[in-house]
Amino acid sequence: MTPREPPPYGALPYVFILLILNAGLSASRRPEPYYGRVIGRLTQYAHGIRGTVYAVDESTVFVRGFAYDGTGPDAYFWVGDTPQPSPEGTLVPYPEDYASRDPPVLSAHTNSDILLRLPAGKRLRDIKWISVWCRRFTVNFGDVFIPPGLDPPRPRVLPEFKRLAHGLRSGNISVLDAKTFYIPNLHYDGAGPDAYFWVGNGSEPSPFGTKVPNEMGSLNPLRGYQGEDIEIVLPGKLTAYDVDWLAVWCVEYRHNFGHVYIPKDLDVPPALGQTKITTSSTTSQTPFSAANNCKEILDKRLQIRWEIQGDHVQITLAARLRKEQYMAFGVSGAEGRPAMLGADVVVAFWDSRFNQPRVSDYTISHLAQCDGERGVCPDTRLGGSNDAVVVSGHQKSGVTTITYRRPLAATESVKDKEILTSRSQSVIAAFGPLNSRYEANAHSFMDTTRNDVQLDFGAQSDNSCIGLAELEEGGPAPWAARVLAGVTALTARIGPAGGRRGYTPVTGHPSWGIAWYINDLLIPEIYVERGKTYTFLVEGGDDRTNPAKFHPFYISDSSEGGFGQKKEEEQRKQRVFAGVAYDNEGYPYPTAVGRYCEWTHKTVDQSATSDTFEQYMQTLQLECNEGEPAVLNWTVAHETPDLLYYQCYTHNNLGWKIHVVDPGTLVPLPDKSAIINSAKRLTSLASLVILTLALTALHR
Repeated sequence: MTPREPPPYGALPYVFILLILNAGLSASRRPEPYYGRVIGRLTQYAHGIRGTVYAVDESTVFVRGFAYDGTGPDAYFWVGDTPQPSPEGTLVPYPEDYASRDPPVLSAHTNSDILLRLPAGKRLRDIKWISVWCRRFTVNFGDVFIPPGLDPPRPRVLPEFKRLAHGLRSGNISVLDAKTFYIPNLHYDGAGPDAYFWVGNGSEPSPFGTKVPNEMGSLNPLRGYQGEDIEIVLPGKLTAYDVDWLAVWCVEYRHNFGHVYIPKDLDVPPALGQTKITTSSTTSQTPFSAANNCKEILDKRLQIRWEIQGDHVQITLAARLRKEQYMAFGVSGAEGRPAMLGADVVVAFWDSRFNQPRVSDYTISHLAQCDGERGVCPDTRLGGSNDAVVVSGHQKSGVTTITYRRPLAATESVKDKEILTSRSQSVIAAFGPLNSRYEANAHSFMDTTRNDVQLDFGAQSDNSCIGLAELEEGGPAPWAARVLAGVTALTARIGPAGGRRGYTPVTGHPSWGIAWYINDLLIPEIYVERGKTYTFLVEGGDDRTNPAKFHPFYISDSSEGGFGQKKEEEQRKQRVFAGVAYDNEGYPYPTAVGRYCEWTHKTVDQSATSDTFEQYMQTLQLECNEGEPAVLNWTVAHETPDLLYYQCYTHNNLGWKIHVVDPGTLVPLPDKSAIINSAKRLTSLASLVILTLALTALHR
C-alpha cells in the first residue's frame, strides 16, 4: 500500500488555513494593548500602593492600574540612583502640567493609568528605582526597581521618501512611537489634485491603503510644503506595526509620488500620549480648501468657513475689504446676544506694507481704543499671547480671504473664550478701519452684528452660503490657449498642469497634476500639414520602474490617450499614427522613450496667483536626467484625419490637439510675444531651430 500524498494547500481545512495565517500575522505585530517594556509591579508598603510599571521610552514610564489612598501628607513620585529609595532622590511631578508654583501633592487613585516623564533630562539608565515617597516623613509607600540592562523602546530612523514625482523629498523619516511619524525638511509642490499621506500593506504602495491626516489633523488634499518639519499621526487604532509603507499617494489617479518602507523588526515606543506634536509650518501659498461648513453674516458681506482639526479650529474669513480695513470674528462676550464687551475675537486684515495677511487675537475689556491697559486690545499688548496663527491668505477680484487657526481651549482664562464643539454658541463679527498702529479702530453701528448669531463649530456639513460664487467669482481665469504652427522641429517635455488655469479648463478633462509641454508651452494646439515630416525630441522618461516618470510620447485619435494601460479591446478603438510599434508576437510597445526632463516648481504651485502663463513659467525650473532625448519622426500621410492628439502611452490626459491641414491652408498664428519670451529659455540647438522656423512663419 503506497503512502498517501499530503493534501495540497488549497485542500487544507479552512479553519486550519486561518490558524496558519493568523499565526503569521500575530508574529509580525505587537500584542495589543502594548504599553512598552515591563519594569515590574509596585511593591506595596503602605497606603494601598498598586500598579504595573512599563518603560515607554528612555525617559518616560507608564503606570498601569495605579492605586493610592491619597492620605499621605506630602507624597510624590520619586526616582533615584541610590541602592534603596531615600531622601536623595528627585521629584517627578504628576500631573506634568500644573498651574501652581510647586508641584501638587499626589492625590488619591483607584485604578488610574499614569504617564510619568523623568525630569531634568534623566533617563532610565540614570536611575535604579521608582517610588511613591513622602518627603515630610521620609517614608517609602511603595517602589519598583529598574531591571539591570533594561533596553527601553526607542524611535526608529528610516530613510527619506523615495523621490518619484511632484518634487517630493524629505530628510530621514522617524517613527517616534507606534502612531507618530516625524517628517523633516518636507518638500512637495502641492500640484497633485487628490494627494494624501497614505499607509498600507504589500510590497508597493497601492490603492488599497488608508488616508492619514496631515500635521493639522485634516484630511483635505495635501498643500505644498517648502522644507517644513511635520509630524503626522496614524488614524484610529492603526499603528506602525500594522503597515508596510508610508507614501504620498494620489487617490483619484492611483499614483505614488514617493514612499518609505516600515521595517518588520520595528521596536518603537507605544503611543500613550507622550509624543507632543510640533510642526514648523510656513504660510501656505495656496488658499485654504474650504470645509463644508459655511455661514454668511453681516448682511451676507462676511463669509465664515470652519473646520475642526484636532484640538484647534481652522477658520476662513472672506469679504470685500477696502484698503486699511479689517474684518473681526469671534466668540460673543455673552451667550444669547451679541456682546462686544468681554468678547474673544480675531482681527484679520491685509497688511499693505508687506503685502501679506495678518491675524491677531484680541480681548475687549472696554468699548474704547486700546490704551495699553484696557480697551479693544491685542492680547499681546496686555501681556498675553497671540493664539491666532495665519495659515494662508490671498486677494482676488476685490475679495480678501484669510485663513487662520486657533486653539479650541481658552489658553488664557481672562483673555480667551473656549470654542465649543458640543453645541452652538453666540458669535460676533465686525468691519472697521485700522489705526496708525495697524490695530482695530472703532467701527460703525451698521458694520457689526446687531442680532444673536449662533454657530455650531462641531457641525460636519453646516453650509448656508448662497453668495459663495459671487464672492469668489468662479475662481481664477484660465490662461489663453497656445498655438504652434509652421514649426517642424518640436520638443516634448513634462511639466505641471497649471491648476485651475491650465490643463483642465483648456481641455475639459481632469488632470493628475502634470501635462505635456511642447516647445515649453503647456499643451499647445499644434497645426501640421499633410505630406510634411515633423521631428519630436521626446523627453518624457525612460525608467520603466518609476511609472510617475515614464511617459512615452505617441500620436493617436484618442482624446484620452494611455494606450499602454488599455485592454486589447479598448486599444482596438484607437488609431495610432506615431510612437507605437509591435513586436514579433503582436504586442505593442512605445518607441518614443527618452530621458526625463520636467519643468518643476521652484517652491509650490503658483498657478492661482499667476495671471499669465509667462508669469507662471517664471516660477518653474527645468530639471533633466542624464541621457538623450528620443527622436520621433512623423510624416503626415495624405489620408490622416483632420484632428489627432499627442498623448502619453502609459497615462491618460497629458496631451492635447493636433490639427491636420492641407498645404496652403490658413492657420492661426502663434502669439509673437509668447515665442519671444520662450526664446529666453531655449538653449539647445534644436530649440534654436524651432525659434527660427516660428519667427519665419510669422513674417510670411
